[in-house]
Amino acid sequence: MLSEFHTIGLIGKPHHQGTTQTLKRLLHWLQARHHEVLVEERVATELGQGVEAVDLLEIGERCDLAIVVGGDGNMLGAARVLAKYDIGVIGVNRGHLGFLTDLPPDAFEESLAKVLKGEYETEHRFLLEAEVHRHGELKASNTAVNEAVLHPGKIAHMIEYEVYIDDQFMYSQRADGMIVSTPTGSTAYALSAGGAILTPNLEALILVPMFPHTLSCRPIVVDASSTIKLLVSPDNGETLEVGCDGHVTLAVMPGDEIIIRRNTSEQLKLIHPKGYNYFHVLRNKLGWGSKLF
Repeated sequence: MLSEFHTIGLIGKPHHQGTTQTLKRLLHWLQARHHEVLVEERVATELGQGVEAVDLLEIGERCDLAIVVGGDGNMLGAARVLAKYDIGVIGVNRGHLGFLTDLPPDAFEESLAKVLKGEYETEHRFLLEAEVHRHGELKASNTAVNEAVLHPGKIAHMIEYEVYIDDQFMYSQRADGMIVSTPTGSTAYALSAGGAILTPNLEALILVPMFPHTLSCRPIVVDASSTIKLLVSPDNGETLEVGCDGHVTLAVMPGDEIIIRRNTSEQLKLIHPKGYNYFHVLRNKLGWGSKLF
């Protein structure tokens, strides 16, 4: 039996009818069980009077568990903040695939009651740190749970860059961009671009070029302790971007260096109901065939 959860934070997608309904149901259910409940300020006004509205930082500081209602995008946005704290995070799926959200919105009570009593499994997922350097000076940085992506911006077109792994030159590339993904992100953008699925327990990163202008270029998996450097050609001629989980963008100029490495100071603490099985999740979300015998 693991530790029980007492102070609960509720987080969700603002101005979304289904999410609001689930948050209200969660709030009343948790209060009836005498839990202290804090509600993220962006959705607190939609839940009526008498809720304690706080920001994500205060949820991280005061709560034992954060319940995120929405899709993986909402989970990723919360996770980049909550990974700074020793707080468990569990998701109620109000999105599409929902690889990171375990609980169904219409029948969460039984599973969540067991979790709150200490019957759960804990899984840690590491994050990435992406930095943009210009003339040897750090210009911008941010974290990512899924992936950091070098891309041209709003209009897709070919760009030129070089790739270094631990300061060793790997190759130069003409492509629409480069995805550097964690195992968590291997079922997201990287998978759509043709990358392999990495099981969450792997200490690895996958690099997936986006529409490379050569048939010989393939995704490559490297150790998670590797430092990846993308050197943007000075001949690109326009501003590019590095996207972190599709939420945060860092401006990149021709000639800039992008450094991507594992974030060693923060990690996401995911909470799963007992019996969680990653391969069951893959079969369910990706529509893989069930057992024949």
